[in-house]
Amino acid sequence: MKTLLTLIFLFLSLGLVVAQTAVQSTSFEKKTFQMGTDQMPYAILLPDDYDASKSYPLLLFLHGAGERGADNESQLTHGAYLFTTKAFRKKFPAIVLMPQCAADDYWSNVKKEVPQGGMPNFSFYKKGAPTKAMILLEGLLDEVIQNYSLDKNRLYVGGLSMGGMGTFELIKRNPRLFAAAFPICGGAAPKTLRKYKRPSWWVFHGNADPVVPASFSTQMVKKFKKRGFDVRYTLYEGVGHNSWDLAFKEPGLFPWLFSNTK
Repeated sequence: MKTLLTLIFLFLSLGLVVAQTAVQSTSFEKKTFQMGTDQMPYAILLPDDYDASKSYPLLLFLHGAGERGADNESQLTHGAYLFTTKAFRKKFPAIVLMPQCAADDYWSNVKKEVPQGGMPNFSFYKKGAPTKAMILLEGLLDEVIQNYSLDKNRLYVGGLSMGGMGTFELIKRNPRLFAAAFPICGGAAPKTLRKYKRPSWWVFHGNADPVVPASFSTQMVKKFKKRGFDVRYTLYEGVGHNSWDLAFKEPGLFPWLFSNTK
């Protein structure tokens, strides 16, 4: 009997995952951005009853390293289901953009080193050429801004892990473009700080993160506060790398995000 109940539970759980994935796939329109011979898959979600005569905020969300590839689906693993719920779409009518980074690339210009038996270390470059993924991302962003009816005072960006790092770098490279940002378990180097201007920030991290040490977020927040930036910091006690699970459940995150304007 116990075995039967376990199988039923697993079947129902699998059905829920499949249903959520189906909602994500059908709600988002899959497209490919072309720049020369290079391509970037992306998924875009328009508000219900999209009206080109109106202007809408844009939410750009950058995935982590585990969702890289070219299937134009894996980048929807985290966050997409939330963005497709009726409650979210009714309360926050926005255009949602979720691009996919190639498997052999990275959003930000960073070098990762993992000493034997030690914590990972990331070296963020103050200067240097952007990655191919970042170049494509900026090109895609320009195209979306040109082709869709957007409120250019309400452009937002967030991301998790590698995407959190990409959030910092994208704003560093485009310091006046976004109204607010929410990097999750990401990071950057304080030496790049002079490149930043003043979008509003809400930074998230778990203090037990074994993949991207929380110190990378903490040091950026300290510098932001020292410079007088509008910044919030949520550091989850005892939480590992998947701090995005808790960040997405923060009741104030999206009301805060969409309340910001340049």
